[in-house]
Amino acid sequence: MKMKIEEIVSKELSEKYYKTTHKSGLDIYVFPKEGYRSTYAIFGTKYGSVNRCFSVDGGEKVTVPDGIAHYLEHKLFESEDGDAFARYAKTGANANAYTSFSKTCYLFSCSDNFEDSLRILLDFVTSPYFTPQTVQKEQGIIGQEIKMYDDSPDWRVMFNMLEGMYHNHPVKIDIAGTVETIAEITAEKLYEVYNVFYNLNNMILCVAGNVTVDGVLKVADKMLKPCEKKEIKNYFETEPYEIKEPYVEQTFPVSMPLFNLGFKEKADKPLNEKQLACTDILLSALASNTSILYRNLMDSNLINSSFSYELFEGPGYCSVIFGGESRAPKQAAEMIKQYISDIKKNGIDKEDFEIARKSVYGDSVSSLNSVSAISNSIIDYAMQGNEIFAYIDAVANAKLEDINARLAEMLDVDNCTLSVVKQPEEV
Repeated sequence: MKMKIEEIVSKELSEKYYKTTHKSGLDIYVFPKEGYRSTYAIFGTKYGSVNRCFSVDGGEKVTVPDGIAHYLEHKLFESEDGDAFARYAKTGANANAYTSFSKTCYLFSCSDNFEDSLRILLDFVTSPYFTPQTVQKEQGIIGQEIKMYDDSPDWRVMFNMLEGMYHNHPVKIDIAGTVETIAEITAEKLYEVYNVFYNLNNMILCVAGNVTVDGVLKVADKMLKPCEKKEIKNYFETEPYEIKEPYVEQTFPVSMPLFNLGFKEKADKPLNEKQLACTDILLSALASNTSILYRNLMDSNLINSSFSYELFEGPGYCSVIFGGESRAPKQAAEMIKQYISDIKKNGIDKEDFEIARKSVYGDSVSSLNSVSAISNSIIDYAMQGNEIFAYIDAVANAKLEDINARLAEMLDVDNCTLSVVKQPEEV
């Protein structure tokens, strides 16, 4: 049976890409960029650190050790014949991988030998090889990585905040797990989670750049076998709306205190394109470097150029985080909360809204000039059931009343956690 290839077009942007579901069950997205030399491919599964309790096809509930998704990512690069990085060295591609809270992705970029590099990617990700000896050997390596993160003030300020915000959701657990939890990981457990979550029906391949649909499908046809679809159900303990603790502090050898101020949001279901667009415009209007809040914080010497903000969301969790370096984190947090309270009473100013909308739109459109940004955005949106052009259209068509309606249901100043990492007080 011939595969149906859907053409997804944005007339406004004069851009298009293609989507198909391969006979193997894999969703494939191809975004050709005429005149580009480089190509970027990313192959991801909807499996991250929060997926620690699940069932398959209505079977019994399985709970796995914390850190196993990240551990699996490390182990997949190895095979009986050596590791994937050595194979990529022969094609000249730059390869990498990462595990987040909600997904694991393997990627490469190249200027030449694209089809050979894609073959390597599809081969090693679909050919697991775990033995008790190789699994045990990795424990020391990942144990060192865990200790390195424990010694990172940026990492600690974020996870301390998540631990302060969330009572039960596993988003508060370090992606890599702990030295104790990874000691429970065996070759059998790796195969168990691999066979559930690395089913091609649960995965996405996205390629952008100097590439054709036929070129990608030719490699996929050769490398991928049909997979029987499985019904995966993930379980999360009930998470109350209210935060667990309003303030968390840790002492660390840092030259300047760091802070993360997290506003816990409702997380009933994934945000759609319009909600995402309105949130991004809202946050830009509130806290970008052209905003009144940013200027006030700067003028008061409460932040520096490290100040940032983000929407942080995934299955069963959602928050808005402001953070950076500050000589007085509590004062900075109070100023942010007071500013949000005032804005909630009066609404976003029309001129501020227009500046923010144009800024978010400009950033979104310019990202289509980067093959890595295209591929990463498409896979991120697709895993949430969203589409990149629909998001950009939602930004372009956003109205001030949409932004103020979003503001009314977000950023509860009585439901936030401040996390601070600072030098120990001198005695």
